[in-house]
Amino acid sequence: MTLITTIARSPAFNRRRGGFTLVEALVAVLFMAIVIPVALSALRVASMAGEAGQRRLVAARIANRVLNDLKVENQLQGGGQRGVVQEKGVAYVWTEKNTPWTQDQMARMVLSTVSVQYNVAGRLCNVELSTLTPQPGQ
Repeated sequence: MTLITTIARSPAFNRRRGGFTLVEALVAVLFMAIVIPVALSALRVASMAGEAGQRRLVAARIANRVLNDLKVENQLQGGGQRGVVQEKGVAYVWTEKNTPWTQDQMARMVLSTVSVQYNVAGRLCNVELSTLTPQPGQ
């Protein structure tokens, strides 16, 4: 004959087994203390990159508009022109310069460049757009 004994477990014992231990809770808090600052700094970097890209796009559009306006008004050969364009609270400073085109001496062309400078997070950035135009008097 075999005797099987069973020990009755109290409901309080079963309830204790369902929770987390203090060590598990501390590990979770430590993990979150490490992960949250890293995630927030990554979001900040992504936001800054987006802002820089947006401002670069606006600067390129301004350079294109200024270059086209100067070309239409036949003022590209003057050189040394400057201006400021305000857009959404950001100042974009543009300058125009001309240099002789030396790649082909027979073409007698001038390289007209519009440079647009702007700030992103305290850093000065620059976008340049160029076109070839005939020398004055041709």
